[in-house]
Parts: sequence; C-alpha cells; structure tokens
Amino acid sequence: MSNPKKLFLLDAFALIYRAYFAFIKNPRINSKGLNTSAIFGFTNTLIEVINKQNPTHLAVVFDTKKPTQRHIDFPAYKAHREAMPEGISEALPYIDKLLEAMNIPKLYRDGFEADDVIGTLAKKAEQEGFQVYMMTSDKDFAQLVSENIFMYRPGNKWQPTTVWGIPEVLEKFEIQKVDQVIDFLGMMGDTADNIPGIPGVGKKTAQKLIAEYGSMEGLFENTDKLKGKMKENVEEGKEIGLQSKQLVTIITDVPIEFEEPELRLEPKNEEAIKSLFEELEFRALLPRVLASKSNNQETIVSPEIPEKVEIKQGQMDLFSTSEIVEKELKSAPINYKTITTFQEAEKILASFESKKKFTIQLCTTTANFLDAKNLGVSLCCEKEYAYFISLPENELFGLLKPLLEKEQIVLIGNDLKFQIKVLAQNNISVKAQLFDIGIAHYLLNPDMRHDLSILTENHLSYSINTLEDLRGKGKLKKEIASINQQELSNFFNQQTDAIWQLYPIFSKQLEEIKINKLFTEIEMPLTKVLAKMEVEGFRIDDKMLAEYAITLSDEIEKISKEIIKLSGEEFNIASPKQLGEVLFEKMELAKKAKKTKSGQYSTSEETLLKLKDKHPIIEQILEYREIKKLLSTYILALPELISKKTKRIHTTFNQSVAATGRLSSINPNLQNIPIRTERGRKTREAFIPRDENFTLLAADYSQIELRIMASLSKDEGMLQAFNDGVDIHTATAAKVYKVPISEIDRTMRSNAKSVNFGIIYGISAFGLSQNIGVSRTEAKQIIDGYFKEFPKVKEYMDFSIEKARENEFVATILGRRRYLKDINSRNGMLRAMAERNAINAPIQGSAADIIKKAMIDVQSEMEKQNLKSKMLLQVHDELVFDMHKEEENVLKNLVKQNMENAVELDVPLITQLGIGNNWLEAH
Repeated sequence: MSNPKKLFLLDAFALIYRAYFAFIKNPRINSKGLNTSAIFGFTNTLIEVINKQNPTHLAVVFDTKKPTQRHIDFPAYKAHREAMPEGISEALPYIDKLLEAMNIPKLYRDGFEADDVIGTLAKKAEQEGFQVYMMTSDKDFAQLVSENIFMYRPGNKWQPTTVWGIPEVLEKFEIQKVDQVIDFLGMMGDTADNIPGIPGVGKKTAQKLIAEYGSMEGLFENTDKLKGKMKENVEEGKEIGLQSKQLVTIITDVPIEFEEPELRLEPKNEEAIKSLFEELEFRALLPRVLASKSNNQETIVSPEIPEKVEIKQGQMDLFSTSEIVEKELKSAPINYKTITTFQEAEKILASFESKKKFTIQLCTTTANFLDAKNLGVSLCCEKEYAYFISLPENELFGLLKPLLEKEQIVLIGNDLKFQIKVLAQNNISVKAQLFDIGIAHYLLNPDMRHDLSILTENHLSYSINTLEDLRGKGKLKKEIASINQQELSNFFNQQTDAIWQLYPIFSKQLEEIKINKLFTEIEMPLTKVLAKMEVEGFRIDDKMLAEYAITLSDEIEKISKEIIKLSGEEFNIASPKQLGEVLFEKMELAKKAKKTKSGQYSTSEETLLKLKDKHPIIEQILEYREIKKLLSTYILALPELISKKTKRIHTTFNQSVAATGRLSSINPNLQNIPIRTERGRKTREAFIPRDENFTLLAADYSQIELRIMASLSKDEGMLQAFNDGVDIHTATAAKVYKVPISEIDRTMRSNAKSVNFGIIYGISAFGLSQNIGVSRTEAKQIIDGYFKEFPKVKEYMDFSIEKARENEFVATILGRRRYLKDINSRNGMLRAMAERNAINAPIQGSAADIIKKAMIDVQSEMEKQNLKSKMLLQVHDELVFDMHKEEENVLKNLVKQNMENAVELDVPLITQLGIGNNWLEAH
C-alpha cells in the first residue's frame, strides 16, 4: 500500500490564542521585554505536528481584518469579542517570519474567515485523494468531517489530543448524520460567536428535536406538533433560527485554488530560523526545529490516527497549559563523578580550594532546613566536570567547614540562603563571598521566573531535569532518600554544571548595566543576614493564641446570631450564594445587584462596603468575615508552625519575588500580620522574646517614602518641611488648605496624609475622593492645590514617565531597575499602570534598598561587638530585634545610627524606636 497524501490545515488564530493564554500566569518574556508566549507555543505546535504526524502537505490559515458576509448580514456576529491582546498582535510578525523560514504557506482570503478557507481546501484536497486533518478545537468544523476529512482537536491540561472522524462526531453531538451538525449548532446558538439560536433551545432540546424532525427546516414544517412555550419559541424564532444556521455553516466554495505543490512540506531555511530564534532567545527549541522533518521522508502508511493521542503533561505541552513536551535533555557527561571515599573527597576539595571559585548544591532530604538530612553535595569549577560527594554527614561537613569559612572563596549557587541555613545547622558559618544566580537573574529581569531549568534553557540552549522530574508527582512522588545514588549524583552534578556555566553570563550582564555593585554590596551580603534571621526564628506565645481563639470564636457566635436576627431567617453566613440571596432577594438591598461569572450575587468586600449605609447587617457581616479570616489565617494557624526543635516559628524571606525590590515572607507570611484593626493588632501580642533575659526592640523608618520623594524631586517645600523637623502631613495641609499650621485639624491632616501617600502611587481624583469621602471635584481641587504648592513633585513625576518612555525602565537610588514594557503600549489601561509604576517604583524600590543596606550594616556591627541580641524580622520599613536587656543602650544607639546613615539623602532619615514585652508593645 502506497503512503497516503496527508494534508494538515492549521487554524492559526485558534492555536495562537491557545498558546498565549497557556502562559498567561507566567508569560515567557525575553531579555528585550518581548512576550514570546504565543510564538513559542505556536512554534512548538508546528514541530509536534510535523514530527509526530508526518504530514506530506501543510498550511496555516489566517483570518483577515476585512468583514465577511456574516458580519454584513448580522452586525452582532462576534461583535462582543475583546480586542486582540498586545502579546498576540506583537507576536504576529514573528510568526510570519517563522512560517517563511520553515517554508510553510500562510493562507487567507479577504472577506472570508479561516474556517471557510479551511473548509474549501479540505473538500478540494479530498477530491484529489488526500487525507485531510483540520487542526482546531472549534466544534463548527465537525460539519466538514467525512471519510477522508478529520478534526485534529488539540488537548488541554486535563484532556488528551483527540481525532474526530464520522463516528466521533455522531457520538459527540448525538445525531444520526454529519449533515445535522449545522442544524444542531444553529438551533442552540453559540455565545462565543454571538449567534443567538432558537430561543429556549439548548443542547438536549436540540438533540431531541433533530432526532424527531431531522433538520431545522423539518422542525419548522412541523410546529403544529409542538406544544406550549416550545411551540411559541420555535414559531417566533424561525427567522433567527434559520439565520443562525446560515451563520454556523462553513462556506466550501471560497475563490481559492488548491495548489498541491505549494502546500508540500519543503526543506527549511535553517539560517533564517537560527537568526529568528537567536532574536527570540529560543535556544533550547532550535535543535528540535532543525531536526523536524520535511518532504521526502517516510510518512505513516495507515491513514488511521489513534483516537486519543496522549500528550505528556507539564507549563507548555503541545496544546495545553503546560511545558515543552519533549525536553532536549543533556545526558550526563562522563566527567560527572560520584565520590564515596573520604580520601577522594579530601583530594577533590583541596583542588577546589586552589581554584578559589566553585558552585555548590547540597542534596537534602527535605526543604525544611531544621529537619534536613544531607545525602551529599555536588561541586563544580569547570564546564562539564562535576563531583557528587556522598559521605556520612560528620565527615562531609568536617571537610567542607574550613573551605566555606574562608573569606577569599567565591561560592556560586542557586538558593544559597537555604544551603547556608543547612550548613549553619552543622556548625558551618559561611564566610565565603556569594554569587546566587537566581538573585542575579532577578536583578537583571525582575518580572521573569528565575527557575534554574528555565535559565538553563534560555541561556545555555539545553534543558535540565527539575526536582519534579527526579521525584515524580502525585501518588508516584518519591522521597529523595529513596532515589538511588547514581540518579541523585547525575541530577545534582547537572545542576552545579549549569550554575557554573550561567555564572559568567550573568556576571557580565550585571556589569554591563552597572548593577553589579547593588548585587555584590547589597543583595549577596543580605542573603547571609536573612539566613541568620530565618535560623533564629521568633518565639510565639501559643497559650495567648489559644485563649484569643476562644474569645474570637465567642464573638463569631454572637455576631452570627445578630446577623440571623437582622436577616429574619436561618442561613449559612459563610456561603456567598446563600448570603447573596438573603441580601439581594429577600432584603432587596440593591436594585441592580452585581453578579459573578457563575451567576450568583457578588458578596465581595468591595460590594458590601458600598452598601454599608443601607442596613446594619452589612457591618456585622464585614466584622464576621474579619474575625473568621483572622482566626483561620493566624490565630489557629501560627501554633501549627511552631518548630518542635526550637519552639519558634521560622519564616522564609523571599529575596527574588517582588519586582520593586521589597522582601516578602512565606510559611508563615509575617509581613501580613494585621495592623489596621484592633483585633488584628492584638495578634502581635503573641510574638514575644526568647526568654526573660530578652525584650523586643522595634525600629521603624518614619515616612521614608515621602523623604525619598523630597530628595528625588528636590521640591523646596518638602525639603524645608523635613529639614525643619515639621510634621509633613500638617505642613502639606497648611499649604493645600492655605491656613496656618496652628489651624490644621485632624480631618485636614488626615486628608493631606492621603494625598501625600496617594501621590506616590499615582492616585486619581476619583481614588482620592473614595479614600477621604469627598466629591471628585473637591478631590481634584486638593490634588491641584498640592501640585501648585509642591510644583517640583509634579515635574519629577512627569520627568519619571518621560524617562521611562525613553528607556523602558526606571531605577532606584542604588541602581535597581524596574522594567516597564507597557510604558509605550497602545492599550491605555496598561500604559497608565506602567506610568504609575514609573513614579512609584524608584521610590518604593529605593526604600527597599535603604532598609536592606541598614540591615547589613546593623548585622555587621552587632557581630563586631559580639552582641547577644538578634535581628528577627523585617516588615517593609520596620526591623524587629530580640534585644538582650543588658545591651539596651548599645543596641538602640547602634540600630538608630546605622539605619539613619544607611544612605545620604537631601533630608534626614528618622528612625523611631519602641521597646516591649511583645511585638505590639514594641511597635
């Protein structure tokens, strides 16, 4: 049997949109700021189809901007669809270049949709003896399926790729003939395309009517057999029903020729592909594209494709929301060694000491440093040469200790903070200089992901296994300790090898954009400081929390009874559905109540706050929710996180997450401990000193962001207020309201405070009016008055935006960059957000840099003086210390001096200190 001629017709925009939204949570942004998600996914689609399905012919079919007859006859057709995302419109020229380089034809006809072009070509190809596969998930294409025309339906995260022939179409639609697909679709309509269908007819009803009457026309000829509302709907919906059928019918006589030679899969232009992929930074994808097949290669003899083509899951498989289907995994070079004797290990480490610079990766049994057992360590100081040393812990750490405690050593790694903590548990105090590639990449590309596997793929042109690849997932997930030694050795050696190769790349890039000083003098020393803080942990008064939990539970019970009483009926207050029905149907608190996508009433905090003055039940509900969240998130959760070993909680600080440069913390998030309400503040009472010899010291920068604004803008009014020691909010109120300082009341100062901080975040008149409860007109007058009194603040804001438009980034005082790819966007909403960031990022980022510098200086001085006191926590502008009572005067002076002299501004930095037996008292 001769090989069949096999044509794949790809529905371009269906696949491009699918690829784009597969990465919507973690878009692929290259170093130039281009969103390559759609291009990457679409490219992967082409490779997979060519390699796995062996088409002899292939074309990609596009829609055009010209209206079709459907749009002319029915203006509502697809009229509700949102504008094309910029990430897609920017991708299209590159997709054109890709198709040109791969010698794949791009087909379209003005006045016709891609569906019509595909339908026409499919029918013509069938007549020429082709097996045709229409690659799309659009169910409308089912009407074209025949003995030789199939739908090749992309899978998703939960469903594999499937191929629909005649049996699958009949089963899916529950009809007798493929011809009835258009009747089925026409009857029920399609909200995605704004096709109305017959009123009151859904899927089941359509299937029933087709089974009985055969077609839509057959139904309309027999309306006398219908009864009641159905009869009324069908008779009244005849015209719209027939129009809907016409709209869903794919045209198969588009004026386009079927030119077989033009569609044949031809050899690629490899140089053009290499050039394009270099520009896009698709380094790991390049070998797969160059290896993909063209014409004259063997194709599948049988025309049958399995009903379900199983696709491996993972961020982008071929069609789903996951990763590349087939990784170009680097096999373990012969230079990867496993060392299992003390003598060999001693020899290896001596050679590493002479090199002064090497990468390290500990293999631990768990990510909890307190419980981690070490199974080995991988070291590398030369490309493709790595050593996995597996010895008893006491022997291994005994060998590592003198090496890692040398200040002249440069230790290169990924997530070095975790490794420093594990080493600290084994009596090793790392004195070596650090180079963390994850943090280096974070400074270079703060909005991107910093996973080692992604960095390797993007910068080294090959892929490495992830921990999930090594361990598996779900029920098949293995414990690290159960994996054989050779697998562990290959995995960790591969990691240190990749880190070693990434090191010079990132080191050079840091120097090129002049942020290497920020990296070496702030971020790397800070890693050691944070590691020490995480190891110390914070003592928690679990008895206090247990008592407070009882108090809050009693309050919830009391408030619940009051809510039931006010509503007049029993219902589940925690159920948004039931609550919405009570508030908006029974109590009728809003005439046009907002609904969620699922169709139930919205009971979000934003919605409820707008109704606060309508009925006392709203305030009770908000209070109920506040207590429930406080109880579940903190009061009951914190005791569960207390370490059995240390009797403290040990948070983890994220150093490479917030694009502004701020730290965040997880497990638990101690930076989100409530402070705005009395109940929330009380939670801080549970944070206490380690024992009776200590007390807590809290040190907080006063209005640091406004001081930075004054220094950056050089506004004389702001500079004078801060340099004269005048309360900035009072001074602002006096200027804006044009009254003496002595006449400023609490409301005026409060409004001025809202303006001061709101300006930094680019607040609008509407936003300010909502914040301070005045009209939009009055809010605008306040803002205008502010800029009149502080003109250089407005000049600075305008300058920041203009500079950002020019450079597409802004920088902090210490040089940290925030890239703003949307600053020149045509999308007004995206552009406005980028403009707000252009104003705020230098200020918020500078505040983050300043407190990081202060932390390093404070910790260094504490160690020089060999103090017993410990730094425990950083919450944005505040530091919290476990202060030994005998060191009170020394520590207070040390902290205040180093915080206030961390950097030099045009105004003084002021630090406020507080002492207490718990965090609430100290703050």
